[in-house]
Amino acid sequence: MTIRMTTVLGVFLALLLVAAPVSAQTPADPNSPPVSAQPPADPNAPPATPPAQTAPETSDPDVRFDPLQPDFVIAALPTTLRMPKHKLAFMVTHRFNRPLGLGDFGDLLANFFGLDNGAQIGLQLRYGLLPGTQIGVYRTSDRTIEIFGQHSVWQEKPDGRPLGIDVIATLEGTNNMQDKLSSAVGLLFSKKLGKFASVYGEPIYIFNTNPLKPESQSDNDTLIFGLGGRLRLRPNVYVVGEVTPRLTGYEPGVNLVSFGIEGRAGGHMFQLNFGNGFGTTLGQIALGAPNYDNWFLGFNISRKFF
Repeated sequence: MTIRMTTVLGVFLALLLVAAPVSAQTPADPNSPPVSAQPPADPNAPPATPPAQTAPETSDPDVRFDPLQPDFVIAALPTTLRMPKHKLAFMVTHRFNRPLGLGDFGDLLANFFGLDNGAQIGLQLRYGLLPGTQIGVYRTSDRTIEIFGQHSVWQEKPDGRPLGIDVIATLEGTNNMQDKLSSAVGLLFSKKLGKFASVYGEPIYIFNTNPLKPESQSDNDTLIFGLGGRLRLRPNVYVVGEVTPRLTGYEPGVNLVSFGIEGRAGGHMFQLNFGNGFGTTLGQIALGAPNYDNWFLGFNISRKFF
């Protein structure tokens, strides 16, 4: 009897020891997903490095479209529009040779408003060298080449900067830079008027503008003061106008005047203009126009690659 009681008591204690850990655990929910065992943390392991955060990409403000200054020229005079760094822009100009007032309307229509009589064509390539600094080359079909550089000194901003100011310098020559050379230096001032217009004043000094006299003559140079503006009629439609009075020096003929209408489509600008002359480089502008009686049709097409 004693042996049996001892055996029963031993079995009971063994069952109690086995059941104690099991009863201490909370029964698992049959609907909960299985829990995977986590390995114990290594106390000697270095602290975890947080994931690196990528800096937000910054946009070049010069790439943003300026609704009051959509192009690098008015009709021929330069503007203070900045060129983004390492970006390109291209422009094609035409100034047709036939005066619009020559003959009657039937003659004008027969010559398709002067388009049948040839034109002085220009091709320009512009490049953003540094932030605020642009360079370029422009060639017209009379074999004149103009090389230019322009730098933004001061941008017009609403924080107290009332004007935009650029400096510009050019070197041009006829017969593909083999004959008469002329250079220019000047300042470009721009001012935005609300949300509908921009105006420009541009004192520019052009050296050696007189093709008939040697460079030693004192009246070879010309000081012009370009005046221009652009009026925004609709979000993508503008009218432009410019005049270039010659203040001192060599000033044949009359002052060059141009006006026109233009539209924007994406990176393209299309301008139809009218002027009393053909000048599109600074040296050509300094030579003025023959008179105010004859007006010529022209156009500009520009494309920004940014």
